[in-house]
Amino acid sequence: MNLHPAYRSTRGGAASVSFEDALLEGLAPDGGLFVPEAIPALPSSWRSAGSFPEMALAVLDRWIGHEVPRDVLAPLLADALSFPVPLVPLRGGGWDGVYVLELFHGPTLSFKDFGARTMARLMGHFLAGRQETVTILVATSGDTGSAVADGFAGQGNIRVVLLYPAGQVSPTQELQLIVARPGVQALAVRGTFDDCQRMVKEAFVHEAAARLRLSSANSINVGRLLPQMLYYVWAVHQGGFERVHFCVPSGNLGNLTGGVLAALGGLPVGRFIAAHNANDFFPRVLAGGAETYRASVRTLSNAMDVGVPSNYERLRALLPVEELRRRIWGTSVRDEETLAAIRRVRAETGYLADPHTAVGLEAARRYREATGDVTPVVVLSTAHPAKFPEVLREALGVEPEVPEQLARLRGAATSVRSIEAGTEHLLEHLPADAAARA
Repeated sequence: MNLHPAYRSTRGGAASVSFEDALLEGLAPDGGLFVPEAIPALPSSWRSAGSFPEMALAVLDRWIGHEVPRDVLAPLLADALSFPVPLVPLRGGGWDGVYVLELFHGPTLSFKDFGARTMARLMGHFLAGRQETVTILVATSGDTGSAVADGFAGQGNIRVVLLYPAGQVSPTQELQLIVARPGVQALAVRGTFDDCQRMVKEAFVHEAAARLRLSSANSINVGRLLPQMLYYVWAVHQGGFERVHFCVPSGNLGNLTGGVLAALGGLPVGRFIAAHNANDFFPRVLAGGAETYRASVRTLSNAMDVGVPSNYERLRALLPVEELRRRIWGTSVRDEETLAAIRRVRAETGYLADPHTAVGLEAARRYREATGDVTPVVVLSTAHPAKFPEVLREALGVEPEVPEQLARLRGAATSVRSIEAGTEHLLEHLPADAAARA
């Protein structure tokens, strides 16, 4: 059934809106996150699609086809999703039946390229029709910012202001964040990722925002999650699975939420495994604990260093907590265990994993050991190991080969400003002419 859902706030204090409005507004007026009022069923054609963009078109047409015609959506997706998405089976050492879905073959070597590139093109399409300019505010704990900066750079009707915690991303990640790009301003915040995320959220509801046209590209924007559904579908397509578990390295829970949307649409997912680092709010809740937040702590898998995961609110709006606990199994992997997982997987299978993927692989190993469940498991590999040479050097004494996407950044011009953690400091750096133009 072609439902074409509207989008409501998780907090129930705002009227339902179109996908276009949800995408451009980012956050609901009441401070909630947008969720679909209904979940469109996957089209039967997804299993026979000849390419990732072809499958993406079939799936997303069910969600937004009434707002973006197929003759517009098809080339948009072909352009945004123009990189490979291989499913790699592991062999040896008890890893048979475990697969790695490599999501790091885009321009910034991170799974965030799927959402950022698709969002940029969809926003550009809608803004051209409105003749408006928008400023994207994005907080990043590692990879989101560079994917957004790369995906949105140079679009005349879109500016980007990205915030990241100074000293808490890897040197390679920081270089990707601060490379000078047209229409992009990087801000190094003297604080944590949670500070950055709070500043972005507060900016949206600040009185100054009334004169600005602000939107988001974090996973708080539902426009990020719809493209992230797609690789779950593609993994099942490639593997020919009748039933499969997905293990998701998790921080802000956007990636996991995309998978849940796909499952609710009919993808044959058995369980999800939420693989967290020491920032373990969600595993504690899944184990029956209270919904008590803690400040984020720094880890080797820094893109997952989130103490207050925004998308938990969205997951709770989609499913009651009892259903989340039935569908999702969670665990927390510490730094020393992450390094051990990198070594173990390399020795037993020859596969080289970045620290985030290593958290996922260790979580998958624990799940199988704890449950005896031999259902195939697909571990999402969210970043290229070359982005974390320091961690690979510590774990294995080697550094991964530098791909062309990173090599060309060496010696490039950079642009970054350092600010204190506080919404008032962020507002000082928003474009003065960012008001929407009629």
